[in-house]
Amino acid sequence: MNRTLKSILTITAFGAAALGLSAQPAIKLITVDMGKLLEGYYKTEQVVAKLKGAEQKIQDEGEGKIKELNQLAEKYKETVDQAKNALLTPDARSKAEADSAKMLDDLQQRQTDINNYRVNSQRELQQQLNNARAILLDEISKKVTELGKGKGATVIIDSRSGLVYSDAAFDITDEAMALINKDRPAAPAPTAASAAPASSTPAASPSAAPMVTVPGLAPKN
Repeated sequence: MNRTLKSILTITAFGAAALGLSAQPAIKLITVDMGKLLEGYYKTEQVVAKLKGAEQKIQDEGEGKIKELNQLAEKYKETVDQAKNALLTPDARSKAEADSAKMLDDLQQRQTDINNYRVNSQRELQQQLNNARAILLDEISKKVTELGKGKGATVIIDSRSGLVYSDAAFDITDEAMALINKDRPAAPAPTAASAAPASSTPAASPSAAPMVTVPGLAPKN
């Protein structure tokens, strides 16, 4: 192959590469505050209300179990005192001691069951929270992507991800907020029970379940 032909082929190759580069779209960066969108999304409010209801149910059931446990503890103490009564016959004392030992086993098992119930319920509630957050963020991401593409964006970055600087002119959070809440249902008329403001973010983890302890008893392993 002669030198002239090589030169022509080289120029053609560089030209094709240049055309290929020029065909790529210019980078257009847009930022969005995903945390703010999650907090302001109307479905987040629904999730928070549902999880608060579930948490209240767990608390109510736990308190009911504790009440039963305390009642049984009182009966146990009465049985122990009865077994110490010097006026009892040997047979009656033996029966009272056997009854108190059985009650003690029952108390310890119930105490362990209540603690496990509260821990497991809170763990399940936390899992529901995590799942709900993932679903909500996925819905929001799709809407943000739709909005960003409409603005010709090639890159969309969460402004809470540690950016050093971002021009507010390229932020679409407010527009995205309007888009994701476009289908918000009409709010019901406020009632006295709903007058107190409630947090609208599911970001906080449910509080850890306290252990239940009856005085003088150790949880059964």
